[in-house]
Amino acid sequence: MKKMLLGTVAAALLIQTSTWAAPVLPQAIKEKGALTVAIMPNYPPMDFKDPASNQLTGVDYDLGMAIGEKLGIKINWQEIAFEQMVNAVVTKRVDMVLSGMTDTKERQKVVSFIDYFKTGPQFYTLAARSELKSAMDLCGKRVGTSRRTTFPQEIASWSKAHCEAAGKPAIVVVGAEGSADARTQLRQRRLDAAVQGSETLPYIMSLEKNTYKPLDKAFAFQYTGMAIDKNNPALVTAVQQAIDAMIADGSYGKILAKWGLSDNGITAAMVNQG
Repeated sequence: MKKMLLGTVAAALLIQTSTWAAPVLPQAIKEKGALTVAIMPNYPPMDFKDPASNQLTGVDYDLGMAIGEKLGIKINWQEIAFEQMVNAVVTKRVDMVLSGMTDTKERQKVVSFIDYFKTGPQFYTLAARSELKSAMDLCGKRVGTSRRTTFPQEIASWSKAHCEAAGKPAIVVVGAEGSADARTQLRQRRLDAAVQGSETLPYIMSLEKNTYKPLDKAFAFQYTGMAIDKNNPALVTAVQQAIDAMIADGSYGKILAKWGLSDNGITAAMVNQG
């Protein structure tokens, strides 16, 4: 009986091992022996540098290194200004962008996106504001967010669909210079609540413990994608298959859980769904 059980376990392990075969990489990548990946470490917890070691870290870094392991290839990180990343892919300065980039129709004109993460705007307020328990409590209140994002329009749309539709006063949207400015105004009680990306809020809450609380989950969503030259479908397929393998074996979920972002995960990598 013991021999039969051992034989069954060995067979199962053999089947599991044989189901994963690293995708075929483009010849140019094979010859180079590495993927050159663009990142800008100024967007915690997605992309930043550990203050203690000054080393790259974050969700994207962890995912990138895991993808490299799946593909059996080295990852060479290259810090590039965010505005230059798409052009860097097109001009072949880098093979891929992995830096919290939103998949948009406009960007899809020149690059393909492998969507690996979902995010969106989320309401939050001071933990001390016990009277504010849900997003509906913000009707008629002052809510701030970065004016450089699409969040002001999305707050207004949400307000129209929920507050005004229920006969309540509209949210007063206040444009801030950025998320840090919105948090400052919130602490100063110049705002009743604020909005920022659901992927960044858990990290901010971990830094300033017992200061903020979320009000419901993200009220809209968009996909974050890895950008690759649209004329390189073989690389798109290889990376997509590597992500799907990570989702299947649980390593993808472990990385998101490490950063408190399990709710932002997807069930399969997709291409150009933004």
